[in-house]
Amino acid sequence: MKFVSNISYKNIAYLFSCAIFFILTSCEEDLTKTNANQNKNFPSQIINNANIIQRDSGFVTLRATAPIIEKYELIDSPYVVAKKGINIQFFDKKKPKVPGKITAKYARIFEYKKFYEAKGDVRITTNEGQRFAMQSIYWDQRKNRIYTKDTVYVTMEDGSTLVGANGMTAKDDFSEYTFFNNSGDFSTQQLTEKQK
Repeated sequence: MKFVSNISYKNIAYLFSCAIFFILTSCEEDLTKTNANQNKNFPSQIINNANIIQRDSGFVTLRATAPIIEKYELIDSPYVVAKKGINIQFFDKKKPKVPGKITAKYARIFEYKKFYEAKGDVRITTNEGQRFAMQSIYWDQRKNRIYTKDTVYVTMEDGSTLVGANGMTAKDDFSEYTFFNNSGDFSTQQLTEKQK
């Protein structure tokens, strides 16, 4: 009888240790599944009162300020976002003292794709003094093109105006642009001078 009772205690101990092993293994699997499904769309870097300067061979090409910039790096398509607005000055080596300007209430940059978007009361002033106003604009840096489907209001340096009711597309240096369904108060002389 003693021999039988020893076997039953060993069986119980063995079953108990197996049960603990399976419980721990199943818990570990659940933790793995939980970690795999965690949301990774949160900022990995946050810059408050951002002041960014970009240079090319010592020449300042861009200055940007924003109340807050957040960088999202842990997702498939990483991006940088300025949710509370951004103010950018861009400089041309030919006119270093007359920067162009872009302001918007929201901006997002996809660094790997070199694609930028700005939304909310977007205002652009070129180095030539032309002023553009629209609600959104997109810049494909790889193609050197900017475009929007929003109505674009343009005020030229001489005060004349132009409205592109169905948006525009342009080179990113604004050396040439096309407006869709446009109207304005250009004089014949101004158009002739622009075409030269």
